[in-house]
Amino acid sequence: MQAAQPPSILVFSGGTAFNSVAGTLRSFTTRVAHVLPVSDDGGSTAEIVRVLGGPAVGDIRSRCLRLADDSNTEGKAVRELLAHRLSPRNSQEAKTEWYEIVEGQHQLWEGVSEPYKHTIRAFLVHFHTQILRASSERFCFRNGSVGNFFFAGARTFFNSLEAAIFLFSRVARIPEGSSVMPVISTEERITLGAVLDNGSVIKGQNQISHPSVPDTPGPNQVNKSLAGPELEAPVQRIFYLRHEGRQQDHEVFPDPNPTLLAELEGCDAVLYGMGSLYTSICPSLILQGVGERIAARDIPKIAILNGSHDRETSRCAAAAGPMGAADVVLALQHSLNRRGTDSELSLPGFAYVTAMLVPTGGEIHVDKQRLLNLGVRRVVQVDALQHAGSCQFEPEALVSAIKCIVEEHTALQDDSNHAQGNGSLLQDSLHSEVQQAPPVGFHDL
Repeated sequence: MQAAQPPSILVFSGGTAFNSVAGTLRSFTTRVAHVLPVSDDGGSTAEIVRVLGGPAVGDIRSRCLRLADDSNTEGKAVRELLAHRLSPRNSQEAKTEWYEIVEGQHQLWEGVSEPYKHTIRAFLVHFHTQILRASSERFCFRNGSVGNFFFAGARTFFNSLEAAIFLFSRVARIPEGSSVMPVISTEERITLGAVLDNGSVIKGQNQISHPSVPDTPGPNQVNKSLAGPELEAPVQRIFYLRHEGRQQDHEVFPDPNPTLLAELEGCDAVLYGMGSLYTSICPSLILQGVGERIAARDIPKIAILNGSHDRETSRCAAAAGPMGAADVVLALQHSLNRRGTDSELSLPGFAYVTAMLVPTGGEIHVDKQRLLNLGVRRVVQVDALQHAGSCQFEPEALVSAIKCIVEEHTALQDDSNHAQGNGSLLQDSLHSEVQQAPPVGFHDL
């Protein structure tokens, strides 16, 4: 008799905040699809896009590295190489270091076997050739990511972002079952815009989230430790921008990655991960067909609340001050309903969010009654780590809470499928059975 497959989970997130949990999640299930935006316009990614064009790969590269297998010496060496950043001090020092790497002379190559080295170097050399061909644009290597350079080399060689992800996944030895996908399958440069409640428009992901800080290393480098000034008004909606020829940036409505839509039709749970709400999570939700498919599924749909506010959640439309947990659910609902567009939906919040996980000691206000009014049936408080003023989920506790919600839902569904008509009695019986072992690291609010 074949063992039952582990559940399939789809995660909407950005490239940084959810990384702390991505590896631990494999202890629950190896079948995880990570959906990431391609609209970043800061740091090393911005420099590649400026010179070579194409979509941003930084978030995808970051998640691939977090999922990479480093269980042996070579795996660790490959991961260290692709995670390396060039010198942040000055351009010439970074360029010299880059030449040592691309020529195969840098100490980072120690521990990487010759076949692996030849494969990785081939795409680094291809990347270098591409930037040399862009003679009108001088490339700045300062604080550059070797992994981003490898990714860009593969993408331009295959003329396919998804082929580059496939190659990167194999080189980084991402375990079978885990996948990383761009929310939009495109070879074009694309970024974000935001309409605020006062009618003003902000263009560019980093201008929305983390405005550029003078004197930080790298072209258009972002200092994510500083949230910057509060937004002048709450965000009303997020949209995509594209620059074509001599035209100014204009709004576009790209199609979602077909693989994303297929995954949504078959997954066992959806997670809205931690991260920048409007620039990491919502860009994946505003695309045609995403809201409809999530709403159609009877599965756990779990929002994971950040431990602290940032610039994007600093202003609330419903009341003075920053956004609360219920306002975050409303933002997800409005994005999935494509508010303010010609294809707007009018589905309620519970069609998209059925549970919320909140960190113990987090600074975002949780009004359980408002959440219940929105249809969020379960609010779970999860152990968190406090460090240097930040509040972050304890990874094992967070994964345990996700596992509990998913497995309870699956058990209730299986039981109801075998005994129609006794739903309430069966649910009470099953709930008591599932809850026999007290949860560790989390509890219902």
